[in-house]
Amino acid sequence: MKRPMMHAGMRLLLAALAAGLLFGERAALGASAEKGRVAYVKHGCWGCHGFEGQGSVASSAGKVLAPDPLPFEAFAAFVRSTNRTMPPYSETMLPNEDLADIYAFLQTIPKPKDYKSIPLLNQ
Repeated sequence: MKRPMMHAGMRLLLAALAAGLLFGERAALGASAEKGRVAYVKHGCWGCHGFEGQGSVASSAGKVLAPDPLPFEAFAAFVRSTNRTMPPYSETMLPNEDLADIYAFLQTIPKPKDYKSIPLLNQ
């Protein structure tokens, strides 16, 4: 008897998780990469993460924002509540719209070329 309840509970949990991921990503879907590039500079993200989200060992312990940023929900949660070297950015400091735009900008940054395709590095 407990098994059907467990399966129903698991289905409910999975449905809630899927809905959260879907709607969280949807919030970033209407965002503007153009506005995100401006917000990235305006809010000083470039100071530690570089203009292409590449990060550095000195300024961001090598934390790379792009390409392939975290899923939007994880990215937003980290920005809002980090207690590490990066200060948390409240919604007052960094509005949700700007945060979604920054995420959209990070998604547009292409992967770097493979070093093997750069002749000077293969000599």
